[in-house]
Amino acid sequence: MAAEVKTTCPYCGVGCGVIATVDEAGAVSVKGDPEHPSNFGRLCSKGSALAETIDLDGRLLYPEIAGERSDWDEALDLVARRFSETIAEHGPDSVAFYVSGQLLTEDYYVANKLMKGFIGSANIDTNSRLCMSSSVAGHRRAFGADTVPGTYEDIELADLVVLTGSNLAWCHPVIYQRLAAAKAARPNMRIVVIDPRRTMTCDIADLHLAIRPDGDVALFMGLLAHLATSPAIDQNYIASHTEGFAGAFAAAAALDINDLLERTGLPAMQIREFFRLFETTSKVVTCYSQGVNQSSSGTDKVNAILNCHLATGRIGRPGMGPFSLTGQPNAMGGREVGGLANMLAAHMAIENPDDRDRVQRFWDSPVIAAKGGLKAVDMFRAVADGRIKALWIMATNPVVSMPDADSVESAIAACPFVVVSDVLRETDTTRHADVLLPSLGWGEKDGTVTNSERRISRQRPFLGIPGDAKADWWQLAEVGRRMGFAAAFDFDAPAEIFAEHAALSAFENNGSRDFDIGARAGISGAAYEELSPFQWPQAAGSAPGVTRFFADGGFYHADGKARFVAVEPPATDRTNADFPFTLNTGRIRDQWHTMTRTGKSARLSAHIAEPFAEIHPRDALEAGISSAGLVEIDSPHGKAIVRALVTDRQARGGIFAPMHWNDQFAAKARIDAVVEPITDPISGQPASKNVAVAVRPFRAAHYGFAVSAVKPATPEAAYWALAKADGGWRLELAFGETVEDWTAWCRAVFAIPDEIEPLGYADRQTGDLRLAFFDGETLLAALFLAREPVAVARNWAISQLSVPHGDLRKRFALVAGRPGAGRPDPGATVCSCFSVGVNQIAAAVRGGCHSVEAVGKETSAGTNCGSCRGEIGRIIDRCLAAAAE
Repeated sequence: MAAEVKTTCPYCGVGCGVIATVDEAGAVSVKGDPEHPSNFGRLCSKGSALAETIDLDGRLLYPEIAGERSDWDEALDLVARRFSETIAEHGPDSVAFYVSGQLLTEDYYVANKLMKGFIGSANIDTNSRLCMSSSVAGHRRAFGADTVPGTYEDIELADLVVLTGSNLAWCHPVIYQRLAAAKAARPNMRIVVIDPRRTMTCDIADLHLAIRPDGDVALFMGLLAHLATSPAIDQNYIASHTEGFAGAFAAAAALDINDLLERTGLPAMQIREFFRLFETTSKVVTCYSQGVNQSSSGTDKVNAILNCHLATGRIGRPGMGPFSLTGQPNAMGGREVGGLANMLAAHMAIENPDDRDRVQRFWDSPVIAAKGGLKAVDMFRAVADGRIKALWIMATNPVVSMPDADSVESAIAACPFVVVSDVLRETDTTRHADVLLPSLGWGEKDGTVTNSERRISRQRPFLGIPGDAKADWWQLAEVGRRMGFAAAFDFDAPAEIFAEHAALSAFENNGSRDFDIGARAGISGAAYEELSPFQWPQAAGSAPGVTRFFADGGFYHADGKARFVAVEPPATDRTNADFPFTLNTGRIRDQWHTMTRTGKSARLSAHIAEPFAEIHPRDALEAGISSAGLVEIDSPHGKAIVRALVTDRQARGGIFAPMHWNDQFAAKARIDAVVEPITDPISGQPASKNVAVAVRPFRAAHYGFAVSAVKPATPEAAYWALAKADGGWRLELAFGETVEDWTAWCRAVFAIPDEIEPLGYADRQTGDLRLAFFDGETLLAALFLAREPVAVARNWAISQLSVPHGDLRKRFALVAGRPGAGRPDPGATVCSCFSVGVNQIAAAVRGGCHSVEAVGKETSAGTNCGSCRGEIGRIIDRCLAAAAE
C-alpha cells in the first residue's frame, strides 16, 4: 500500500502543505494538502513538480577533503580543529558561518547557538539578508520587534490590496491564487500594483503604478501627507498607541507635488487615484516583497508603508495591515532563532545587555556575542581582506546570489579554510571548498519551517537517506562537541532541538516578547512527529488559533507604543553616460534560487529555458538589439550575456534579468556579478533592483540549438545555455568564430561514438547547417546552426528524443527542423503544469475558446497553479485581434 506523508514545500515563504506519496515500487508523487491552512490543497508549478527534483543525479553523497572522499570523523575533526586553531590564534571574529533560509529551524538554531554562545562571535549571517532584512529592520524600528502583524486571510478579507515590489503571480503563486479567487468572489475588491514593470500580477490589477526604481519612499510619504489631512486619519490610535507622528508628517509634508511626480515618475492622475482608494477604503492590506526590501533605502520604504497603516489605525484587524511576503521557505524560522548577524535567538536583541544575559544563562554558555556581527556583504569583504580566515557555508550558493559575485568568488577561493555543506557535488560555490559535507535534501530532512504568516509546519522525511548524507543540525552539533562543548550540543533528534528552541522563547518572557511558543516547550518525540501547523505566538497554557498583532496597541518598545519614522526620499537614478540603463533583478515563475533543485525538472525548464533580459522595444531599436538576439550586460563589477526579450511590459530605460542562472547552466549568466554591492545602511540588504548598466548586442558568427539524449559536456562556445528536457537535454549556443569540424564538435560535446555517422546538410551561402545522429531508431543528438538565431520548432525537436525514427521521412523532417504534415508543433510552453504550448492554446482560441476558462476546459492550461492565466489571456487577445484584421 502506498504511504502518504504530510510535509511542507521547500520553495517560497508561502509554506504550502504537501502530501508526498511513495508507492510500493518507490515512485514518489506529490499533491497539495487540502487541510493545510496556508494553501488548502493548492500548489504552484514548482510545488507540483517536486517529485521530479529528488533524484540522486549530481548529489554529494560522502564527505570530501581537498576533493577526495573521506569519512565523517576525519572531516569533522578537521573542521573542528581548523576553527578552534583559527579562533585561538586570531580571535572568535576570525571565523564565520554563512547560512540559508533553506535550512530548517532546528539547523538554524544549532548554528546560531554554536556561533554566538560558544564561539562568542556574531559572525553568522544568512542569504535571508538578501531578501528580507529590510523588513526586519523596519519592523524593529516601528514595532520594537520583528513582528508580522497579519495573516493570509487578511489578504482575502481586504477591500483594497496594495502590492508593492511584489510580482505575486510568479513569486508567491498560491497567495496570488487566493487573492484572485477573492476578487472573483467580490468584484468590488480593488487591487493596486506598484512596480516598474508590467508583470503578470498586473493582469488582476485595477491600477498599475509603473513607478521609477526606488520611488516608493516618496510615494508613501506623499500618501502619509495626504492621509494626515483626510478623514482617514485615526487621531485616537495615534495618540494612544504611537510616538513620533509629528516628525514623520513634517518630513512627508515637506515633499511638494512636483518633487513627488519627479521622484515617482507617475502621472498626477494615477497618484490621486491611489491616494483616494487608500483614503476611502478602511480594509486595506499592503503587501510588499523584494522590490521594497532589495534597495539601498529598503528600511525607509518599509517604514514609509508602516507609517501609513499606523496613521490610519489599519493594523492587526481582519483585512487590515502591512504584510511582508517572505522569499524563502524558512527565512522566518531563521529570524526566530537569531540567524541574522544583528539578532539573538527568540527575537531578542543582541544590542540589549539584558537579552544577552538571558540567552547566555539559558544556554549556560561560556560567552555570548557582545555586538552584532558582519552582515553578508561586509562578511565577504572581510573574507577578501583576510579578517575572516575560516568560513562555513551551508545550503546556499553565494558565488551566484551575492552582489559583486565575481569578487565574492575570488574571496572564497582565497580564504585559508572553507567548509561547504550542500546536497550537490558541483555548484559555483562547492568548487572552492576545502571540505565538502553532504547534507540531507527535501524529502530526507526532518524538522520545522515558518512561513510568512508566522505559521510553523513540519517538514517530514519520506525518502531513504542517500549515501552518507547527514542533517545540517547533526553536522553542527558534532563540530560543537569536537570543539569542547559536548554537553550543550548533546542532541539526538530534531525534536530535542525544537523543544529547547520553544523553551528559550518562553524563558523570562511573560508577554514581554512577541515570539513565544512556550506551549511546545518539552515537546515529546511522538508529539513532534504529529505536530500540526500552528501560528505563533502560542504561550504555555494557550491553545492554537489565528492571531493578529497591534489592533489595540501592545507594541514591543519599552513604552508599549509604535514609532513613526521620519524618512527622506533617496536619489533614485544611478545611471550615467557610460551605464545608461537601470537593471532590476528578480525571479521567474518556474525556477528557484540558483536552480540546484528546479534545474532538475524538464517541465519547469520548458517555459523559459535560458537566461534573458527584458528590454523595451524602443530601447532595443536604438541599441541595435534584435528580438531573440543576444545581449551583453555590464557594469564596473562584471558582465553577463543573455537572450534579449523585447517587450513593452518593460519600461523605457530599464532592464529586467532573472537571478537564477549560473555556471552549471549557462556560459556567463550570473547576473549578480553585474550588481554593485551597495547596501541599505540600516539593514545591510543589497540594492539588487537599481543597478546602473550598459546594454549592447552580442554579435556571433553562428547561432545554434541542439538536443541531446545525454547531458552535454561543457561546450567551447561564446554563449551556451543548458536545460533539462523530456528525454534528455536542450542547448542554446552562439559562437564567436566558425568551428572547422562540426561533426567532431558534436562527437566531443554529445559523446557520439565514432562509428555513428551524421545525417544532415550544409548550405555555405546561408550558413545553415543541420546534423543529426541516430543509433538505430534512437535519436542521440541533433545540432541546428545558422548565422542568425536559429528558427526551429524547439519543443517539437525536443520531443524527437522520445520517439522512434525508423521512418526515413521522420529523420529528414528532424533535419529540416520542422514537423511534417499531421505532426503539429505545440509551440513554446505556456502552462508548465500540463505542458501546454502557445500553438495549442492558439488552436483552442481559433476553435471557439475565447476565455481563459474555456481554454482551460479544452487544454487544461491554467487550471492548476494559475500562474499562466495572464499569459493565456494575452494569447487570446492576440488571436482575436488577428482574426478581426
